Amino acid sequence: VQLVESGGASVHSGESLELSCQASGFTYATYCMGWFRQAPGQKREAVAAISPGGGSSIYTDPVQGRFTITRDNSKGTLYLRMDSLKPEDTAMYYCAANPLGGRCFLNDRYFDHWGQGTQVTVS
Repeated sequence: VQLVESGGASVHSGESLELSCQASGFTYATYCMGWFRQAPGQKREAVAAISPGGGSSIYTDPVQGRFTITRDNSKGTLYLRMDSLKPEDTAMYYCAANPLGGRCFLNDRYFDHWGQGTQVTVS
């Protein structure tokens, strides 16, 4: 199993960014996928999750209305579109895979595969 994130960068407040996560080594289309983030000195936080088919998604309150999670099952790729970025969005962002498609919650206990992360810095 491999998850490789990309797209992190340093941007200014109000700008947009799109993260990508390339998945391989498992049956991607049957997994719930999620984005998590961790800022220095902070606990890891769930950001968004999307159902295996992509028809359902959930977000943590601080990003609701600003971030959009999508997936392309034909390419095995997960995306996170981030608009109206704020300094408090600064963190390492990780994608993760949850084999329990029916338990697609914002809870890291259900996710058992993780990428190495991509850094997002907003100033």
